[in-house]
Amino acid sequence: MWIQRLGRALGQGRRHLHAKIVKGTSIEVQPEPESGASSMTFPGVWLRDNCRCSECFHGTSQSRRLDWDTFDTAVRPLSIRSDKAAGEVHVSWSDAHESSYTLDWLRQRSFDADRQRAYLEDFYRPATRHWAGAEFQQVAQHFDYEEVMAKDAALQQWLQALAVYGVALLRGAPLDEGVVRRLAERVGFIRRTTYGEEFVVQAKPGAQNFAYLSLPLPLHTDLPYYEYKPSVNILHCVVQTESQGGSNLLVDAFHIADRLRSDHPEDFERLCRIPVDWNDIGSEDGREFHNIWRAPVICLDSEGKYTRINHSVPQRDSHFSVPLAEVEPWYESYSRFVRLARDDAHAFKTRPGDVLTFNNIRLLHGRTGYDDTEQNSRYIVGAYLDWDIIYSRLRVLKKRPAIQ
Repeated sequence: MWIQRLGRALGQGRRHLHAKIVKGTSIEVQPEPESGASSMTFPGVWLRDNCRCSECFHGTSQSRRLDWDTFDTAVRPLSIRSDKAAGEVHVSWSDAHESSYTLDWLRQRSFDADRQRAYLEDFYRPATRHWAGAEFQQVAQHFDYEEVMAKDAALQQWLQALAVYGVALLRGAPLDEGVVRRLAERVGFIRRTTYGEEFVVQAKPGAQNFAYLSLPLPLHTDLPYYEYKPSVNILHCVVQTESQGGSNLLVDAFHIADRLRSDHPEDFERLCRIPVDWNDIGSEDGREFHNIWRAPVICLDSEGKYTRINHSVPQRDSHFSVPLAEVEPWYESYSRFVRLARDDAHAFKTRPGDVLTFNNIRLLHGRTGYDDTEQNSRYIVGAYLDWDIIYSRLRVLKKRPAIQ
């Protein structure tokens, strides 16, 4: 991992250090001049902005306290001194300030493209690995529930697999309704929604939600009508139907988007651009709600990477606030997305004690229909976690030198 690789590199370069001012505004640091190792260049303004002295940085809160109302972005290094024994670089600045930086700290923040990529794809947020339905058995890793609850190493492995593949299964959980809460609190805390904190998925008379029927549940993402959609689904199987139905359906929608991008670029562009009105109207525990959020099916960031997928045929509003000429082409593109997802869906049936966890902003999920009677029921307890909480926990675990 990035932390371990960086640690080895830091240990190899502690006793060698040379630094100089380049182009009048930047500083070049050469950890091992005699070895021919690549030097590191740091813009002076960035170094001054990140001075670690107590006047500029608050150590307890790990927060910058530099006064940007008076900060000079044209600041320049006037002189520089290398302390090889301490592994530090000392800089005198044009604003009459002095700063010190350790070699370890500088190497962690190198502007080298490979080192930045390693940091972004491992420590910041693990790079995702997209998969087709036929690969499900290879990518869906299994973990022991009790080990995840008791051992940080197992917890880290589960969260890493969930981040990379978007799905992971825990086995051997107790058959009580508190499992999802205990698991969520092992990571951080539950994300509350309109439907509460924990929720029960079972056939209910007069259901206010399509999931609470025993009919086939089409592929979808949960709560696309939320601007800040819950990130990860936790579904604990307490009782499983003995009928032929009740199987889970899962699809990696990032993989489906990849196929559209490469094979049907016009459909991909349309589904990335045209906003859809997603909505949910009803009541829960006596409280009425009317949720609406407008967003495309495929959402991208500034680098063209996927941020979330929105999909739910039942919860697409009849309001479609787009130009008239866009409507029919959008339907054709959406139909292709739905067909590709349906054809790629992997079906499997969880058993009592299984906890299925998956990325709700990436994977589509559904369920085959089943016969529900008093003697043959299906009882699933669910909850949500947010990625902000998961990534935070994962980084803390990765920073620890040895996890047991």
